[in-house]
Amino acid sequence: MRTLGLDQPEPSITHVPSARSRRVQGMLVLVPLLVGCMIVSMGAGAMSMSPAQVVSILFAKVGLPPLATFTDQQAAVIHAVRLPRVLMGALVGAALAIAGAALQGLFRNPLADPGLLGVSGGASLAVAAVTVLKVNLLGLHTQPVAAFGGSLGAILLISSLARGNGRTQVATMLLCGVAINALCLAGTGLFTYLSTDDQLRTLTFWQLGSLSGATWESVSTLAPLVLVCAVGVTLLSNPLNALMLGESNASHLGISVERLKWQLVTLVALGVGAAVAFSGMIGFAGLVVPHLIRICLGPNHRVLLPLSALLGATLLVLSDLVARTVVIPSELPIGIVTALTGAPFFLYLILRQRRLPVS
Repeated sequence: MRTLGLDQPEPSITHVPSARSRRVQGMLVLVPLLVGCMIVSMGAGAMSMSPAQVVSILFAKVGLPPLATFTDQQAAVIHAVRLPRVLMGALVGAALAIAGAALQGLFRNPLADPGLLGVSGGASLAVAAVTVLKVNLLGLHTQPVAAFGGSLGAILLISSLARGNGRTQVATMLLCGVAINALCLAGTGLFTYLSTDDQLRTLTFWQLGSLSGATWESVSTLAPLVLVCAVGVTLLSNPLNALMLGESNASHLGISVERLKWQLVTLVALGVGAAVAFSGMIGFAGLVVPHLIRICLGPNHRVLLPLSALLGATLLVLSDLVARTVVIPSELPIGIVTALTGAPFFLYLILRQRRLPVS
């Protein structure tokens, strides 16, 4: 199988000042952009608030003087509903984007996506199973725990199938991921067919993705898992840069390629599984975001990974803002918004690859 190559120039892992400079420049743009989007998103909705009021409510929490007057009801809405929802959106977007960037580097394939390995498919199958079979061992936590377990189960099965003669073949892992993902989606379709009307409504809403269930409890559970994924993947930036030169060249540079594959797959399963468990199926974020950073700042993973996390967080906060406000008083599933953005970009990538010379 021919592996589609990244069309950008090969990265240089020796130009550390240049990479650091681009990373700082990117952060100077993306950090204020993320903060601004979070403030605007918290102020939008049925109870509209100005950015100054939102900032004042947040300032009051830490004892700083307010910039504008606000009511107790507005403060309650921010603290109890919109702040945890915005934080969850940022965490989910960061997890999906940095996982997509890591998988594209691992497979040296610009079309790789967290869903490609069956992570999302495994979560979907597990949630469909516990819903239709009426499993409720953990109360409100049953569905998130099932989704996380399904994700990990899928990735472990794929990894074991792809391992032979003491090595894990990346191309085989990719093909196994596609097959397992198809099986998981078929199983989800079967459970959906067997579901009642109420179960069908629950499954459909979860599969389309939503942040409406965000609470401080869910945010505090998700945050450390995403942090471990983001920090762990970022620490593997230099080995990922070496891997883009080919597995043999990476081995000659002292990289343990086999251990690197397992580390990346485990971290991706942790971050994406946790994100999908709390937000449902949100596609294309892991595909689109790394490409936007790569087009603007190049393929060096020391720049690509942290900035993908920031841009992924920003785009998902904006997508949730659109989902909440475009059809007020109803709410559009966020997966529809990200699909409307990601699908045209996916088609653009396919058409662009067709114009590249065959290697």
